[in-house]
This record gives sequence, C-alpha cells and structure tokens, in this order.
Amino acid sequence: MPRIALATYDPGAEPWRDTDLPVLVRALRDAGAEAEARHWDDPRADWGGYDLVVIRSTWDYSWRTEEFGQWVERAGALTRLANPAPVVRWNTDKRYLGELAEAGVPTVPTRYIAPGEPARLPTGHDYVVKPTSGAGARFAARYSPAEHDTAVRQLARMHAEGFTAMVQPYVRGIDVSGERALQFFGGRLLHASRKGAVLTPGTPYDADKVPHPDLERWQPTDAELALAEQALAAVPGAPGLLYARVDLVDGEDGEPRLMELELVEPNLFLSLHPDSLPRVTEAILAAAGDVTG
Repeated sequence: MPRIALATYDPGAEPWRDTDLPVLVRALRDAGAEAEARHWDDPRADWGGYDLVVIRSTWDYSWRTEEFGQWVERAGALTRLANPAPVVRWNTDKRYLGELAEAGVPTVPTRYIAPGEPARLPTGHDYVVKPTSGAGARFAARYSPAEHDTAVRQLARMHAEGFTAMVQPYVRGIDVSGERALQFFGGRLLHASRKGAVLTPGTPYDADKVPHPDLERWQPTDAELALAEQALAAVPGAPGLLYARVDLVDGEDGEPRLMELELVEPNLFLSLHPDSLPRVTEAILAAAGDVTG
C-alpha cells in the first residue's frame, strides 16, 4: 500500500479552489493507496514518510518562490518528488522560454527586463508585461503603445518587489482561436482544453483575473501535438516528468507557438475531463511503485 501525498496550498479563510484534489485523493484510496492532501508549507508534515509526493496545487508558490524552492529541495531529498526538484526549479522561472527558443522550439517572442535595466517597451503593437515568476495571470497586463506610462509604472512596481519582467507581443490569435492547453500524464497525452483570452484591454495588472475563461474540451491538431512533444523533449530532465501542461497559441502565420510550459502545479481540469481520472490515478500509482495500477 503506497503512501502518497498530494501537495497543495493552505487557503486560510478563502474558499479552496482545487476542486479536483478531493476527487483524486478518493480515487487513489479506492485503488488501494494511502493517499492524502498536505499543505506544502505544513511544518508538521513528514515528507520522508511518503513513497511519493506529487505537487498538485501549490498555487501560492509564486508569492513565496524562495521558500517554495527550499521546500522542493528538502522534499526531493527525502522522498520521490514529482515532478523532480531540478525540473521544478527550472520551470519556476519563465526565462526557460528563452532556453527552449534557443533549442529550436517555436515560442512566443519574449524579452526580459531585470531590476535596474531600462524599460524598453514596444512602440508598434500591443504587448503583455508579466513577471518571470507568476501564476494565474498575477501581475500580468496587456498594453497598447499609448499606455506606455502605465506599463512603466507596472515595471517599477515589479522591480521594487524583486521581479524580473517578461515582455511579449500580444498574440492576436488568442482572440480568434483561444489558448490551447495540452496535458500530459505518465508520458502520454491525457487530454486537451481551450480557453479564451485572459488579459483584456484596460484591466489593471494588479487586478484579479479569471485564469481559465470559457474553458472547453479540445481535440489537438497534429501540429499542436508535434510542438508539444518537441517542447517536452527539450526540457532538462524530461524523462523524469510525471505531468506537464503545454500552453499554445497561434502565431501571425497561423502556426502554433509555445506560450508557456507548466511543469510545477498545473490545474488538471478533471471536472471538464472526468474520463481522465482513471489514467491520472494509474500513473500516480505507477510512479509510487505500485505496478498493479
């Protein structure tokens, strides 16, 4: 009977946002595992007492990246951690997009502005500013060239808090074909979803946003699958991945581009894809050493 912890966040007085987690815990228990959800920052947790710790919904980590990184290292040294600590470290800083682009993966063009560097912003098209460490569109906003001063104020705020900014052209294909999320589990495509644009003109960067508007099931194209597989193959330590979400948008030429690669704590959208629950359960059990799956 493997002991499995699903790492999540402490919501405090707020409603818990991970509706998939109790469903997954129950499925693992029904399959014979001793499974439970644990807050990643719980000082009482004995991470070494588990056969496997799966990072599921540590959705406050981008506010506490240094502390989270220390926990990842500690947990990874005590037991099997999925995804592995080196992969998580690499993926928590979105400068990985530059590495993937250098490896030949078609990505959305991205520039980085670190604290102390001049605010060089686009002047001929709409663009997006967001931090290299973030989740749920936190500190992200869409700007037109006429909103330069507002974007500069956002950069100043982010730099004051120690964030490096990333600047990308606003990909207009999102407004037409949306953003597609291809999710992999246990090394195979699990399912895919499509959502609408998250960043709308005029929404302040520090405002709450709906992270997955108009979410629906999606059948990925051959080109999308090929790009997803290319991106995953370029990840350092890729053979150790238990799960991944590959976010794609259409470029100006209509071909897919990598928007983001989520290897830390992607929402699985099991409420939209309930038929995927058995495969997720089987893959987690296999990773814990239970080959009966």
